[in-house]
Amino acid sequence: MTVVTYRQAITRGIADALAADEDVFLFGEDVARAGGAFKTTTGLWERFGDDRVMDTPISEQAIVGTAIGAAIRGLRPLAEVMFADFAAVCFDGIVNELAKYRYMTGGQVNCPVTIHMANGAGTGFAAQHSQPAENWFLNTPGLKVVVPATVTDAYALMRAAVEDDDPVLYFEHKGLFGMRGELPDVVEPVQLGVADLVREGDAVTVVATQQMRHRALSAADALAQEGIEVELIDPRTLVPFDHAAVRRSVEKTNRLVVVQEGSAGASWGGTLIAHVLQDGFELLDAPPRLISSDETPVPYAGVLEAAWLPSVERIAEEVRSIVRY
Repeated sequence: MTVVTYRQAITRGIADALAADEDVFLFGEDVARAGGAFKTTTGLWERFGDDRVMDTPISEQAIVGTAIGAAIRGLRPLAEVMFADFAAVCFDGIVNELAKYRYMTGGQVNCPVTIHMANGAGTGFAAQHSQPAENWFLNTPGLKVVVPATVTDAYALMRAAVEDDDPVLYFEHKGLFGMRGELPDVVEPVQLGVADLVREGDAVTVVATQQMRHRALSAADALAQEGIEVELIDPRTLVPFDHAAVRRSVEKTNRLVVVQEGSAGASWGGTLIAHVLQDGFELLDAPPRLISSDETPVPYAGVLEAAWLPSVERIAEEVRSIVRY
């Protein structure tokens, strides 16, 4: 067992994926000698060399196009798009080519591509570099979407993503890079589509990802002092989504609160609530609640960015209100 940062867990996940399979190679902007813009690839070029870890031009379209071509030829590309926001530049390649290749070839060709991207707000990168971009891809069949929140999941989900035979978008959260945690010497494999039951409780089900998971857990600990026991679920992957885990919890608590970074429209949180209302309306003793960000771009000013993100205090107050409903 070693204490590492979330950033270091990602690096170890990539390194072990490269070591385990010679068909895996890493490429992106500044991932080689510089060790990555966020230092998630530090030391990998020195260990694996130019053939396995390579820098690219500043062209997200070229990065994704190369990944698709390499996967078709039988390799397992691990591509980095520096900021998740930059996925907008190569959106066509991701949603119209990568996601559809297996379908368009009648299952003859699959694209085992992993694209990892630095995602999310809270670190002062402003509107064009702070968006929670995972929601952009939820309406594209053929993509899997991974959102690790812990050191162990950052490692395990990276390994699962690279080993998957389908395209996987791996969103690492910038606000968690410095978070420390214990990483076992041998990490148990994590299956994509299996949620993590973070905390058991019987008063209300709270579902949250990435930095909202940690804020929701802080809120749950505070609420426990008031006699409100929160059951907290981290889905870990948004596609596939573990709806069964949420249903089991709601069957027990009869209340649902979803906490997400980003606005409510066309979001994973809104989709989850719609699913629960459609398939489990009779389970609910109160209207489900979606705690989300304002319908604005991510502010640059620190005080405004902090207000834009759901806070521990806001989560706790919203949970109180639904328990008292």
